[in-house]
Amino acid sequence: MRWFWIDRFTEFERGRRAVAIKCVALSEEQFDGYSPGFPVMSGSLIIEGMAQTAGILIGEMEGFSQRVVLAKIGKAIFHRPVTPGDLLRYEASITDVKGDGALASVNGFVGDELVAEVELMFAFLDERFPSGPLFEPVDFVAMLRAFHMYDVGRTADGEPLELPPFYAEAERVAQASYDPIPSPVKAGGSRT
Repeated sequence: MRWFWIDRFTEFERGRRAVAIKCVALSEEQFDGYSPGFPVMSGSLIIEGMAQTAGILIGEMEGFSQRVVLAKIGKAIFHRPVTPGDLLRYEASITDVKGDGALASVNGFVGDELVAEVELMFAFLDERFPSGPLFEPVDFVAMLRAFHMYDVGRTADGEPLELPPFYAEAERVAQASYDPIPSPVKAGGSRT
């Protein structure tokens, strides 16, 4: 994923609900030239943050074995603009799961004030689409860790979430090959 529209999860319960926050900063590229003189976070980016929150919640239900994509926005209501300095909180709940997708309801808050509400439909990609992960596994795990999902995530029984084996192995291999202090380069271009 190139753009992240959430900063971290503060709550995450497998298959049920997730809460994520987005710190809205004037220094973000999204404000360059958009609505000059009145910087606001666009509704489409608020929806994208809501979709990322709910999409990760839905994908995690089965260890990210399903490829989950946003298919439809069923409803979107905005109550007031979100501006730089706001701490935007997304509260996502899964409302229905079927064989070919899932529905989620997401509300956006600044403090206790409801600023946006959406209903989102997600599809599970099947064999009609090219196989393979939607994201590079190591990058995806790094994103989930940066979001603190595994720090706050719990199963329905209250047990900590665990990284699925496929992603844990990808992370292990990447860490094993990472050399944080490269050896100096000798004359002629070879490393010592």
